[in-house]
Amino acid sequence: MGGAVLPFLYSLLAHSLPWHRRSLQTLRELLRTGVPASVIGFCCSFFYDTDDSSWEGCFFQEDGGKHWKDRYWVKASLWISIFSYVGNYFWTHYFFTVLGASYTFPSWKMNNVPHTTFFLTHVCFLFYHVTSNMTLRRLRHSISNLSKLNQLIIQAVWILLLSYFIAFLETLAIANFPYYEFVDRSAMYRVGSLFYAIYFIVSFPMFIRLDEKPNDSWSLSRAAIDALAAAMLVTIILDMWRLFLGPIIPVQDKDQGLPKGLPWFP
Repeated sequence: MGGAVLPFLYSLLAHSLPWHRRSLQTLRELLRTGVPASVIGFCCSFFYDTDDSSWEGCFFQEDGGKHWKDRYWVKASLWISIFSYVGNYFWTHYFFTVLGASYTFPSWKMNNVPHTTFFLTHVCFLFYHVTSNMTLRRLRHSISNLSKLNQLIIQAVWILLLSYFIAFLETLAIANFPYYEFVDRSAMYRVGSLFYAIYFIVSFPMFIRLDEKPNDSWSLSRAAIDALAAAMLVTIILDMWRLFLGPIIPVQDKDQGLPKGLPWFP
C-alpha cells in the first residue's frame, strides 16, 4: 500500500501545476525538499497501536471488522483534512502579512494559495500529529506517578518545545526550495517558527483526544467539529499576534501599520 501512495501523491502534485513552463521544475524541487518524507508521514498516519510489525497488521489489525466510518484512520484523516485546509486557506495570509513570506512557484491557486500546498500540508500534518501522539503517550506513561499539576506542566512544556522544534525544522528543511521566499529569513527562523508553532500548540493536545479513551469512540461529526474548534482557536491567537505584536518584518508605513481587518480580506 505504501508503494501505491507515492505515485498517487506525485500525480496530484503534477496536476496542480498544469500549463506552466516551469511546472516540471517546480515538481522536481518539491520532491527534493520533503515530499518523500511527507509520504512516509501519510503512511504512518494509518498506524494505530499494534504489536503486528507487518504492513497488513499495521494498517488493518486494530480497525479490522469495523465500519469504515468508525475506523481511526478515517476520523484522523478527516480531522487533519479540515485543520490543514483552514491552515492553508486562511492562515497562509498571516505568513504573507506578519512573517513576510511569499510563494513564487507557478500553480493554480485558491484564495491566492497554491493548490500544491494543500496536498503537502495534509500529509505533513498527519506525520507531525502522529509523532506528537507517540511522544505524548510515552511521556504520560513515564510521569504517571507525579501529581496532576506536575503532569500538566510537564506535558505543556513538552508540547511547546515539540511544536517549536517541528516548526523550526520544517522552515529550515525548505530553505533550499527556490519558490518560497522570506523578507527576513533569520527572523523567520527565530520568531516566525514560534508563530508557526501556534498551530501545533493548539492542535497536538486536541488531536490526541481522538479515540484515545477505549470506551469513548468518536463519530465523524465529532471529529469534524473538534477540528473546526481547534482551527478557530488558532485563528484567534494568530490574529491577536497580528494586532498586538505586529509583523516580524519592517512595515513600509509605520504610522499606517497593518490593516484592522482580517488579512485574507483586501
